[in-house]
Amino acid sequence: MMKFTKILIALVVFCASFNTVFAQRSDTAYVKTIQERSWKIVQQLNVTDQAKALKVRDIIANQYMDLNDVYIYRDAQKKQMETSGLDKAQKQAKLDALTKDVDSKISKLHNTYIKNLSKNLSDEQVVGVKDGMTYSVVPKTFRAYQDMLPMLTQAQKDQIYVWLVEAREHAMDAESSDKKHAWFGKYKGRINNYLSAAGIDLKKEGDAWQERIKAGKK
Repeated sequence: MMKFTKILIALVVFCASFNTVFAQRSDTAYVKTIQERSWKIVQQLNVTDQAKALKVRDIIANQYMDLNDVYIYRDAQKKQMETSGLDKAQKQAKLDALTKDVDSKISKLHNTYIKNLSKNLSDEQVVGVKDGMTYSVVPKTFRAYQDMLPMLTQAQKDQIYVWLVEAREHAMDAESSDKKHAWFGKYKGRINNYLSAAGIDLKKEGDAWQERIKAGKK
């Protein structure tokens, strides 16, 4: 009887999660918002073929919605754990398994998404989509580091760029603006530690950079 009850509870939670996703996908306002967000990204890519532009818009919009589906599923599973009656160790084990499952789903979506974009866009345009999904943090931050630290070697610039690009790959799959920026924050910390280890006083250089900016405005 206990086993049957647990199965029933799991089924109810799954159905509730499915219904939430379906309702959101069926919400014309939600779909319209996602399509508009995706279209703004496409408009920055200089895609001259209108049919291709609309196709790319739909690829981007579907990625946003597919990611959202995964996060809704994750949240429903977490909610179920809270009322499951499991002890702390059991909950942690289930949470670890859920995290692994979600990461796997996100990774598959990411890889398929990039392949679909690459079939319709140039490499440069694919990068444009990635920047569009992450508020152009990579080019803005890379430019800021170079402006602040004109003494950077080419090797240091290359390493900074590699880490920012890696951060972007994670950030473009994140579920919110805050979490996208959190990924960049994590990698900026790595970059700053790298530069500090190279003997660069970031506070001193940052203050000097702000003074240069102020002088330029004057």
